Amino acid sequence: MAAKFGTSGLRGLVGDLTDGTAAAHARAFARHLRQTGMAASGAPIFLGQDMRASSPEIAAQCAAALLAEDLHPVDCGVTPTPALALHAMSQGAAALMVTGSHIPDDRNGVKFYRPDGEIDKDDEAAISRLASELAGPLPAAGALDTDSGAATHGFIARYRGFIPEGAFEGLRVGVYEQSSAAREVLATVLEQAGATVVRLGRSETFIPVDTEAVSEETHRLAASWVKSERLDALVSADGDGDRPLLVDETGTVLRGDALGLIVARYLDADAVITPVTSNSGIEQRCRAEVHRTKVGSPYVIAAMAEAQRGGKARVIGFEANGGVLTGNRIRTGAADLAPLPTRDSVLPLLCALAAARAAGQSVSAHVAQFELPVAISDRIENFPTDVSQALVARLSGDEQACAAFFAALGPVADIDRTDGLRITLQNGDIVHLRPSGNAPEMRIYSEATSETRARALIAQVRQQVRNSTGG
Repeated sequence: MAAKFGTSGLRGLVGDLTDGTAAAHARAFARHLRQTGMAASGAPIFLGQDMRASSPEIAAQCAAALLAEDLHPVDCGVTPTPALALHAMSQGAAALMVTGSHIPDDRNGVKFYRPDGEIDKDDEAAISRLASELAGPLPAAGALDTDSGAATHGFIARYRGFIPEGAFEGLRVGVYEQSSAAREVLATVLEQAGATVVRLGRSETFIPVDTEAVSEETHRLAASWVKSERLDALVSADGDGDRPLLVDETGTVLRGDALGLIVARYLDADAVITPVTSNSGIEQRCRAEVHRTKVGSPYVIAAMAEAQRGGKARVIGFEANGGVLTGNRIRTGAADLAPLPTRDSVLPLLCALAAARAAGQSVSAHVAQFELPVAISDRIENFPTDVSQALVARLSGDEQACAAFFAALGPVADIDRTDGLRITLQNGDIVHLRPSGNAPEMRIYSEATSETRARALIAQVRQQVRNSTGG
């Protein structure tokens, strides 16, 4: 089984999932639910998917696997991951989402949800152990009960009244629809909040949109639409709709961690949980306690639960990709938001637009007031995972080798090994190497006082990685 758990769910090449691996993990998940008392015989389990070409086949295989373990799969069709998770939690049921999120179409994945939310690392380990014992052919599932539209409609209703009536009137917002499972949700939620929505770039063929390392093509498209359509902002989301993309009125793509900061301030959070890859300026600009974790929603969720046990009443989690998680019930405006401890793209987009409107500012002016360090994310694609892991391990374990590797950038002042290798230079610049947890990529992050310097750091580190590995 070449597919494996990454930072959020099972991931792998399509062929490594359709060979029975996805089905074995779905069956293992069902058995784990039964063994731990989280699901009884015949219990419903909601099944969703994104718009990848391979998702229907994988979903059908997973449905057969769930039936083999005496659970009752309910087909929700194409639906955003946060909508599926919220719907399942409201029914006290588990869920399974077939999606590769933002990665290319030749890959896919499966996300697993217990009745109380995302699985944790202990669940992952148990599922992996069981999956190795459960490989094998299964009879086709046949026709399933369907719940098409219920999850999406409920998710749209969640945000009704969240924005004060009339607050978005006169706001012209583009929705880059592409192939995101959240495209209808985004357009409808914005329209019900009073915005004028311009739908753009719809595609029935899957387009991978990474909201953390935004491609140059996406940058160009967004900037051109903002100008030609006279937009106040442009929004989008990744393939399964749990990571947001916000482009301001100048055509600039905003960092996901800046969106997370806005959410925390807008909702008056008293605890913020975010990975070490998020902007280093969060602590200084946030009114809440800030706790850092490794990259991946399971780590964020675990730390959110710890903050709640410590008495925090408004716990917000977010990642550098912009996905926001809520740990408590939040009442804002006429909306009463149930906890949603999984990434959501809609909440940060609404909060960012609402906060700017409330301040009488453009989106760019509102974000600029925080004066966050300039942070850039990039990646080296098709970079073998074992090579990237070996490089980071070598540099992490040998300070002399680490100093030599980064010598061209300046003297090293601090090394953070929380997740990958995060280096603070004596001049305050930051560079961070992290092998991706869900694709053969080396993630590279930088922070500096200017965009020119931040991009130069990325370019220098990228070249140094290639020089050091022969890649």
